[in-house]
Amino acid sequence: MTIKDLLQETATGLLSNKVRTGLTMLGIVIGIASVIAMLAVGNGATSTIQSSIESIGSNLVVISPGAPRTPGSAVNASRGSANTLTMSDVEAIKEGVTSAKYVAPVVSSQKQIIAAGTNTNTSVIGTTPSYFDIKNITINLGVFFSDEQVTQMARVVVIGPTTRDDLFGEGVDAIGKTIRISGNEFTVIGVTVAKGGTGQSSADDVVYIPITVAQQFFTGNKYVSSINISAQTADLVTDVQNQATDILLARHNITDPTKADFSTMNQSDMLATASSITTTMTYLLAAIAGISLLVGGIGIMNMMLTTVTERTREIGLRKAVGAKKRDIRLQFLVESVVLTAIGGVIGILLGISIAWAITLTGLLTAKISISSVTLSFGVSALIGIIFGYYPAARASNLNPIDALRYE
Repeated sequence: MTIKDLLQETATGLLSNKVRTGLTMLGIVIGIASVIAMLAVGNGATSTIQSSIESIGSNLVVISPGAPRTPGSAVNASRGSANTLTMSDVEAIKEGVTSAKYVAPVVSSQKQIIAAGTNTNTSVIGTTPSYFDIKNITINLGVFFSDEQVTQMARVVVIGPTTRDDLFGEGVDAIGKTIRISGNEFTVIGVTVAKGGTGQSSADDVVYIPITVAQQFFTGNKYVSSINISAQTADLVTDVQNQATDILLARHNITDPTKADFSTMNQSDMLATASSITTTMTYLLAAIAGISLLVGGIGIMNMMLTTVTERTREIGLRKAVGAKKRDIRLQFLVESVVLTAIGGVIGILLGISIAWAITLTGLLTAKISISSVTLSFGVSALIGIIFGYYPAARASNLNPIDALRYE
């Protein structure tokens, strides 16, 4: 049998019952589209989380108050709000950590901000000018507050663009305007460049004030919520983390590191943790979507078995005129593979369209990868071979005399 004859027989076989062929192909289409769309969503989530973590600072090490959490331990409700880190610790780190480029303490809280008859509830971060360098925050209008203003406890603020829009209106020049935080008046001296993000993690919906002012009016003590450190280079991040840990253990008179009253985490740890979670979720989504591929494969086997039964007399006739077992087997196997290949191509196009539509909604960015498309198409072809082989083998093993007698 020539390739041309084989393809003609395949086309005739698949088009003899278009509705059944289309419905059988639909299972593969849905399966492939689901796998591609789910992988795209997972890859997009991974990319978004990694970008968010990378945007929070360069070569970052974050020290938080409270005992480190160990695997299997109960969640510590006071973690992050414990009073174990002070401004004295910050100064000691500045002097002792030689590999640090910037060190910035943070006092954070949620406050209601009032201005010009409007109000909004947002994050208030008390810090020093070094924080803006660590977090890669740039100014759009006005200036950042200075170290001198921190020392003088100046009531000045730098606000994010979302906060500006909520309080004064979109695009309004807020420089020099007054806002009230917990009954205290502050003058806006700067508006930051938009960085993106939503919810409490948004760097655009935030108010920055000198840390001395935050401690005086909002916390009433000398403690800080966290200490952010930027290493001079990426290679020195671990060195910075170790030096800072040793300094704090000595200052807090702690000899056993497992009993430390603070915890440290660097940017690589954050990325590794986030990547591990998102990768697991991506595989889970792909596995769930893959079930539909299995169902589609079973549908193909069912169709091909039905086709073999319906074409029993044809098979007997072809064998009677000299067709060999391998010719019959190849014919039905090619029909199965062509069916899944066409379904795979349609499924790939549908999956890409779904991912594109998800991205257009703005709720999530779906990221298509070449590997997922290649894998999906390969799987569809493999399904055609696996689920088509048994019906093809059954057709090739039919006895020509019995097949010709079949009614």
